[in-house]
Amino acid sequence: MDPREQTEFFYEMFDASLPRLGAGNEACTMQAIDTLLPAISQGKGKAAHRPMRILDIGCGNGAQTVWLARRVDGSILATDTHQPYLDELRRRAAAAGVTSKIQTSLRDMHGLNEDDGPFDLIWSEGSIFIVGFREGLAAWRSLLSPGGGLAVSDVAWVRSDPPEECRKFFDEVYPGMTSVAENLAAIEACGYEIIGHFTEPESAWWDHFYRPLETRLRILREKYAGDPQRLAVTDSIQMEIDIYRKHSAYYGNQFYLMRRR
Repeated sequence: MDPREQTEFFYEMFDASLPRLGAGNEACTMQAIDTLLPAISQGKGKAAHRPMRILDIGCGNGAQTVWLARRVDGSILATDTHQPYLDELRRRAAAAGVTSKIQTSLRDMHGLNEDDGPFDLIWSEGSIFIVGFREGLAAWRSLLSPGGGLAVSDVAWVRSDPPEECRKFFDEVYPGMTSVAENLAAIEACGYEIIGHFTEPESAWWDHFYRPLETRLRILREKYAGDPQRLAVTDSIQMEIDIYRKHSAYYGNQFYLMRRR
């Protein structure tokens, strides 16, 4: 496949109709926002009661965006690079009755700058790996108002002794992956105060992400049974799922909640 075909097939696998495009669930999003909101309000001082301005970076099809809109008094700018994801977000927002609180923007997270801010809260569930954990923290700090909050989720090692199969897999697909402790140190080094952090449960991987994705992969294997290149790509995604099935005790999706100092 040429690069254009590879991109098209990626989006065919991770179709906008999937419940989620990464690990997470409503309970984890709500736990994160309910932990972070009091700290943001404290940091805003007299402005604590005005509506918040929120940036959702790499929003995907918007599962967490809609939950945030239901929970928070304010407006959300939701960005992604794939228009069908933004269209699906708009559909979900309309169904939830929160369309007026969400604005979508087709843009690359690398192109965000200070002119887009300031924001009271930046949200990034499962997307910071695109720019790198430390790099994202450093770049997004300038988009926050003083005392503004940042919530990111990213995969990290929770044990230091993963099996060779597991370690080798992530060395290839996410060489920048580090431990929770290293990420916490990076947060402080980038000028944030840590408000809290927690590891999402295994159900946050399976219920709305991996199980629906496995179903979609089976459909695509039947559709492309005579196409070895596309089958190889579906096998690589299935390997990711199988690695988690066997080795979830060694890594997890970690939510980090922080405030700009």
